[in-house]
Amino acid sequence: MKDMTITNKLLLVVVIPLIFYLLKILSFIFIPLVSSMFIALMFLPLMRRLKRRNVNNTISILIVIGIIILFSFGAFQIVKLSSKEIIANKGAFLMQATTKLDAILVSLKEDYGVTNATDENYVTNLLKSMSSSSGMTATLGKVGGALTSILMIIFFVVLWLAESINVEKVLYDTFLKTKHSSVKTFRRIEKDLIKFIKVKVAMSLFTGIGTGLFCYAFDVSFPIFWGLFAFLINFVQMVGSFIAVAAVSLFATVEMESTNTMLLFFLSVTSVQVLFGSILEPVFMGKSFSINIITVLVMLMLWGYIWGVPGMIMAIPITVFLKIIFEQIPETKIVAAIMSGDDD
Repeated sequence: MKDMTITNKLLLVVVIPLIFYLLKILSFIFIPLVSSMFIALMFLPLMRRLKRRNVNNTISILIVIGIIILFSFGAFQIVKLSSKEIIANKGAFLMQATTKLDAILVSLKEDYGVTNATDENYVTNLLKSMSSSSGMTATLGKVGGALTSILMIIFFVVLWLAESINVEKVLYDTFLKTKHSSVKTFRRIEKDLIKFIKVKVAMSLFTGIGTGLFCYAFDVSFPIFWGLFAFLINFVQMVGSFIAVAAVSLFATVEMESTNTMLLFFLSVTSVQVLFGSILEPVFMGKSFSINIITVLVMLMLWGYIWGVPGMIMAIPITVFLKIIFEQIPETKIVAAIMSGDDD
């Protein structure tokens, strides 16, 4: 029996890295699959409500698909509006940016002896490299990959909602060996993750609106784009708020001459992040989502390494999912306690 225990532990040491390796090389499948699971969870209460009203399951799925399409259309219109805003003002902004950045670089050249190989300005050289054919090809490739991922996500959402992929059965066959525990665990996962997603979407939305409004109030170019950027990047836990503030503040320095105005703008966008991200979000999340900061950082780095930006966005929902499962298994309860930072 002792030899069997040692063998099982050694197999576990080998299997876990293999699983993460497969998750990485098959990311084109697992990223849409996992993200679609979280999206499908949001619509499960609606599906049950329609089922109680004797609505056919196929019609219910078509209703959900219609909602997703409408949401996607709205998001596309916002991106389109932001793009028009950038295209309409990019000439004036680039001229202003070129003048200011060249002045800074000339000052560095005079103070520290930094030299340039050509007589052309620095920003022009940068823009030429960005607009090269290879850069355009890479951009088109990313757009094509994004569209493919969206279609795969919609396909997997349909499978989840049609119960072609049954999470309760998976939990029963793998981790939990009783029907009652499987159902109870799935209901808790569903409830907690729906709450997490709703709160995160709401706080990110208000963060984006607040950032966009302050950009508009301080006459910073492309306020719609910056609001959209703050909304999206806020889904990356902890790191996203720093990136949003740093990016929009650096951008604003190009247009603002007064240091006091720049400082006031920085404090304004920072206050938005602090209010919604550090104060209101933890309040609405509640104690059930208390996860150790070290666990959050480790999960962000782990899933960021495996799946890139999508992995960083899904890192916390995945952590919540694993924490709930670990709490149901006696052998892994201590792991769940460490993840949540409990002293019990």
